[in-house]
Amino acid sequence: MSALDLDAALAAAEAAADAAAAAIRPWFRARLAIERKDDASPVTAADRAAEQAMRAVLAAAFPDHGILGEEFGHDRPEAPLQWVLDPIDGTKSFVTGRPTYGSLIALLEEGTPVLGVMSQPSIGERWIGLRGRPTLFFSPLGGPAVARCRPCTALAEAQLSVTTLDLFTPDTRPRWERLAARAAQVTWGGDCYAHGLLALGLIDLVAETTYRIWDWAALVPIIEGAGGVITDWSGRALRPGADGSVLAAGDPALHAAARAILNEQ
Repeated sequence: MSALDLDAALAAAEAAADAAAAAIRPWFRARLAIERKDDASPVTAADRAAEQAMRAVLAAAFPDHGILGEEFGHDRPEAPLQWVLDPIDGTKSFVTGRPTYGSLIALLEEGTPVLGVMSQPSIGERWIGLRGRPTLFFSPLGGPAVARCRPCTALAEAQLSVTTLDLFTPDTRPRWERLAARAAQVTWGGDCYAHGLLALGLIDLVAETTYRIWDWAALVPIIEGAGGVITDWSGRALRPGADGSVLAAGDPALHAAARAILNEQ
């Protein structure tokens, strides 16, 4: 994909993020019905409205691209260029009024994430990752225009984040607990926002499991463009069909150390 094409894709992605934010904001901290999907995860009218808004923008801009969204499935799965959407990553946070949720928009070229946008509608923050370019950050609260992870080579000095242990398995939970026992501090409930903070150099490590493609696709260009590393727990690149584990670190040496602990026999 040429730089010009990538810029056109970014313009559409930002328009889609704006449309999603407009659909989401009226519902934040409002009383709304919560339904349960087949996997018991929550979904609301805000999730559906945001995804419909994003799909409309992207389909109009690129009618030959595929679109995969968490709420409405897969259109044109055979297309080499695929948009991957999570209208509200962190629905549990959203329905309890915590602004750690976000809208995630990714573009994959032949299975490789080349564009990622993470938008936080309630605060008005946005991270933009493009293949081969520095990650950009925009916030009404201020902060760096270019996001950059911080150096941290020692796990004993690292800030580790996880959303919840509820979805960990009898295999993955003790592995994660080995890692957490060696970290300086563990914070909880970050959803996608934790990855944004990692890209800003405010935390050092995120270790999660049971991620679906719409949970991680947008994060790959964002983390990598900020100088970090994001893979599965075995160190494999995140691609369609990944096993659901995600390990993101701001420092490559820290990523290697964490990966070694997670895979101790």
